[in-house]
Amino acid sequence: MGKNVGTVDRILRIVVGAVLIALVFVGPMTPWGWIGIVPILTALIGWCPAYTLLGIRTCPVAEKKV
Repeated sequence: MGKNVGTVDRILRIVVGAVLIALVFVGPMTPWGWIGIVPILTALIGWCPAYTLLGIRTCPVAEKKV
């Protein structure tokens, strides 16, 4: 399981996740805001299962030295 989430993508995921979690406490106050945990977790581990299924990679590929 290699990393497939780049730096900019990680920052955006943390921001979006924090906004969604904030909705639990302000705004509509629905439990749906807890879905914000998912983008935060994928940002922290650097791997997104949906990206793997779709073949997307925002993380630069490190070249192997021979």
